[in-house]
Amino acid sequence: MFSEFLSRLTQPQPDPLVDDDARLALTALLVRLARSDNDYSDTEMARIDRISAQRYGLSPFESAALRARAEDLEAEAPDTVRFTRAIKEAVAYEDRLAVVQALWSVALADGHRTSEEDSLLRLVVSLLGVSDVDSALARQKAAKS
Repeated sequence: MFSEFLSRLTQPQPDPLVDDDARLALTALLVRLARSDNDYSDTEMARIDRISAQRYGLSPFESAALRARAEDLEAEAPDTVRFTRAIKEAVAYEDRLAVVQALWSVALADGHRTSEEDSLLRLVVSLLGVSDVDSALARQKAAKS
């Protein structure tokens, strides 16, 4: 279903993503984090929906539909390293920073930070090219929201 999109995204020199594709890819990354501890909770789904609604100006229905598409994409996406590197190449730094804050928000949503989530977050932050300082600031902002 998403093979053409993933093929474009994982080319050696991907073109910048159009808004809809960027939304989908970045939301899929949130889903991947939420699923990383094998406990994809309603709280995490609701947080992803809230992030999408706020970030993209979507209705609750549109946010849930985006998450559902992102869940499918995440299941088909290649390993996290290739997927995240592809996003880095196709998405501006400011947007990647906002994604790191959203990732922290999802990781903190259920009140439990697992070692799987922490490990994936460290990997993703590095692969997105976001500094440790910026990640720490994003975590602080996420904890307040």
